[in-house]
Amino acid sequence: MKKGKVFSLGIQHVLAMYAGAVIVPLIVGSALKLSPEQLAYLVAIDLLTCGLATLIQVWQNRFFGVGLPVVLGCTFTAVGPMIAIGGQYGMSAIYGSIIAAGLFVVIFAGAFGKILKLFPPIVTGTVVTIIGITLIPVAIKDMAGGAGSENFGSAQNLLLSFGVLAFILLLYRFSKGFIRSVSILIGLIAGTIVSVFLGLVDFTPVKEASWVHMPTPFYFGVPTFELGAIITMILVAIVSLIESTGVFMALGKICDRNLTPKDLTKGYRGEGLAIILGGIFNAFPYTTYSQNVGLVQLSGVKAKQVIYVAGGMLIFLGLIPKVAALTTLIPTAVMGGAMVAMFGMVFASGIKMLSEVDLAKQENLLIIACSVGMGLGVTVEPELFSRLPESIQILTENGIVAGSLMAVLLNLLFNTKSKKVIVSHVQKSQKEAV
Repeated sequence: MKKGKVFSLGIQHVLAMYAGAVIVPLIVGSALKLSPEQLAYLVAIDLLTCGLATLIQVWQNRFFGVGLPVVLGCTFTAVGPMIAIGGQYGMSAIYGSIIAAGLFVVIFAGAFGKILKLFPPIVTGTVVTIIGITLIPVAIKDMAGGAGSENFGSAQNLLLSFGVLAFILLLYRFSKGFIRSVSILIGLIAGTIVSVFLGLVDFTPVKEASWVHMPTPFYFGVPTFELGAIITMILVAIVSLIESTGVFMALGKICDRNLTPKDLTKGYRGEGLAIILGGIFNAFPYTTYSQNVGLVQLSGVKAKQVIYVAGGMLIFLGLIPKVAALTTLIPTAVMGGAMVAMFGMVFASGIKMLSEVDLAKQENLLIIACSVGMGLGVTVEPELFSRLPESIQILTENGIVAGSLMAVLLNLLFNTKSKKVIVSHVQKSQKEAV
């Protein structure tokens, strides 16, 4: 294949995932009130780590890497949990939980196929639905200008945010192919340009940002390890692995390759290493991006060298802080308009997963109802279990964890034949995991 074609295809892969890769750190950083300098670092290190994580997964060897043309990026599933953990325990606990979740995935990669039985579509769909629901309030506050802002709810903020949302929807409706796939990114750029003319954009962070920097491990401090935060991030990692399994299988068919359990194990282990890398460099948990599968199918190019080029480009971009600083110029209201669409899609993804479930069974409806109700309830009223012992509160203080655990337990209760089967199923999974 000609070098020019390889390079152009690599750029296309980067553009297809760029919006997701950039928007996640912007959302998390804004919610946690990071300074412009810290936010620029978070965006830059995320791009760099996306590239490293992609190379780890594409490079197949005896121990890790699925060896398919995959691109890795930060998972949207982690946005809500990271904001919640950061707000409760601080930034150091976020990265402690990410490192712990990565280690969990690496250690239990071989047994994950067995643990997967505890996470059928009714459980994973419920978990993703809960995460989507808990994210929506963040988007709504940002539409109004961000919680605590002086002009919260002003007409200017509302016009900007709803204008961006309307532009994204119209672009998605009347465009096709690549333009449609990056409609959110285009909407953010258009909203920022309008904001420039309104005098709402300060270019100081770009002027002050350096041209080149080196990544700094533990930039936000030495990681701390909180059990509740770790459990939350492990649940996020499991959901991400389930999504990645589907991507691996889809790409295997496209590339005419029959994936073996050993291939999947190496893919899971590669993703675990990518998550650990995200924790060390204070970036994000990483997962296989499904949008890049569409590019492989549309272009018909299955060569791994294209992905190597894409990974290299991401690393290069991550070493240039001025590129990252440009993305931090997006006003909060503009970001809020796009977030409604993005977070709504997370919620919709959960509904899509639940569509695979037999909803004619009253038991399944009850599992969804109680689990989503518990997850949303604890999110709205986090003091619900405040009088319980601290050892129990670890499992109940976070709405995502509380709702997810209820989904797992109710699924075991209603979708297994007897209590004896439930006990043996759990014991077998524990033995195989050990």
